[in-house]
Amino acid sequence: MAEIFPINMKGLAGSLVIFIHHCINWTITFTFHFMMEWSKTGTFSIFWVICAAGVAFVTFLVPETKGRTLEEIQASITKLSRR
Repeated sequence: MAEIFPINMKGLAGSLVIFIHHCINWTITFTFHFMMEWSKTGTFSIFWVICAAGVAFVTFLVPETKGRTLEEIQASITKLSRR
């Protein structure tokens, strides 16, 4: 996460990402019991589809950042968003 955000936004953006992460974790934990009562197979199927969509998103849309400077990463993200 630290590689994606510019220096002046790291604190705010990091806090926002962690807040959203905790909210999503709470929602999953809260709804899991009700979903298991509804259907065990359906519950795990829904979570499987969500995980598969996450893997596909990372595989095809998240740029590789290893060995690149922040400026190069930002330039590639800017170039992708202009398409």
